[in-house]
Amino acid sequence: MHTVSLSAVQRRRQDAIFTAPRKGCLFRVNFGLAVRRKTFFGWKRGIFLFVQKAILLDAPAMDRALMRMAHEILEHEPGSNLVLAGIVRRGVPLAWQLAENIEKVSGDKVPVGALDVIPFRDDLQEAAPPSRSKVDFSVEGKTVILVDDVLFTGRTVRAALDALLEFGRPRAVRLAVLVDRGHRELPIRPDFVGKNIPTSQKERIEVRLPAFDNAKEVAILGQVE
Repeated sequence: MHTVSLSAVQRRRQDAIFTAPRKGCLFRVNFGLAVRRKTFFGWKRGIFLFVQKAILLDAPAMDRALMRMAHEILEHEPGSNLVLAGIVRRGVPLAWQLAENIEKVSGDKVPVGALDVIPFRDDLQEAAPPSRSKVDFSVEGKTVILVDDVLFTGRTVRAALDALLEFGRPRAVRLAVLVDRGHRELPIRPDFVGKNIPTSQKERIEVRLPAFDNAKEVAILGQVE
């Protein structure tokens, strides 16, 4: 199967996906209406075509990375004051897998919440939709691990911090990401990383999860000129 993507950053991070036969092959197309790409001169709007270059992590490699991250979290943040908060969307299932791994290693159940960053983004040009955040526990005095799939400019994490503070004042906040692809625009650095993947501005990282993509892998895509 050839994978083709027609999106870069979309405010809601909700891509439409369909498959269609072409010349004997199946193409999976991701596309969005609000499309833009980061360039040296700033964000550029338009329709950008991306094709898959390689699978960087398959399902077993992702599982190993998430188990290692769970060990690292327990090493640096032992005790019962630990909670996880996944960033909607793909950060949430990753947070649940980290929680399961932590329970396997330590025997402790870790609460997991979901943070919707859309109402807190700094690029909204219209009224924000209702928040989909769900945090059913207190974060007061807790160590909160923010979990996301890919760390890029850092703006999503900044918005997640604002969303988190709506629920109280944690003792500390740490950041865990499956992939760090670089190109930071804000002074944000992850504490726990599954894999560092250097990229260019014309490349894209996709973390595919069974909950959304019927697959479990990390792929790198390149822009078609």
